[in-house]
Amino acid sequence: MAGDLAKGPGAGKTAVDAPEWRVSPGLLPYPDAVAAMEARVAAIRAGTARELVWLVEHPPLYTAGTSADPAELLDPDRFPVFKTGRGGRFTYHGPGQRVAYLLLDLERRGRDLRCHVHRLEEWVIRTLARLGVRGERRAERIGVWVVLPDGREAKIAAVGVRVRHWVTYHGLALNVAPELGHFAGIVPCGLAAWPVTSLAALGLSVSLAEVDRHLRATFAEVFDGTAPDPEGPPPASTGRPAFADTPLSRPVRAPC
Repeated sequence: MAGDLAKGPGAGKTAVDAPEWRVSPGLLPYPDAVAAMEARVAAIRAGTARELVWLVEHPPLYTAGTSADPAELLDPDRFPVFKTGRGGRFTYHGPGQRVAYLLLDLERRGRDLRCHVHRLEEWVIRTLARLGVRGERRAERIGVWVVLPDGREAKIAAVGVRVRHWVTYHGLALNVAPELGHFAGIVPCGLAAWPVTSLAALGLSVSLAEVDRHLRATFAEVFDGTAPDPEGPPPASTGRPAFADTPLSRPVRAPC
């Protein structure tokens, strides 16, 4: 997978090219996704591949960001746990959740990490608006929130990113129809006082394909007007590759 994603269509094109858009079918093993992103980041940096918007779905698992507190892993034996270089704390990925990995070159989009996180949130907010849901930001709480009918606030999308040589990776996770009980094995994003929710829990029956259409439609509104190109064939899955890291890679420090 890593080699396939690193090549990508349009390698060698200029910096003004639109990002490639890919949707992977099935449940993608998390180590495969990380290895593929690492390879693609290197290729974008080298100028041999375009930027990438990659939509995936994972099997049930927990990931630990760079600020993860071991005490917030409440049930360590429930699902596999992966340490990852993104910013933030513990989060859950699983079926029914749309994970969007954005591999974008901030050398040409502007060296502003806070702006990148803001755009990720805005992308989700505009996508939710097309579904009739009001998504909101909250100070000191990265991600996208909704107000429940009883007045409580709940998190519907998490954001956690990393940048290497000013190329971003990782991204966001939008709860479409995951099993919300799976979040009980962690303190999601370290925010024990607020629950998580989903489109399904809000009473919306929406497929991942429909969510994808809205994500694509709103992308150009948020990310400099560069609409993604049509998707190429999905990357093929291989074995479990090793994690990669370098001293020149650093996470974006965010609560989640």
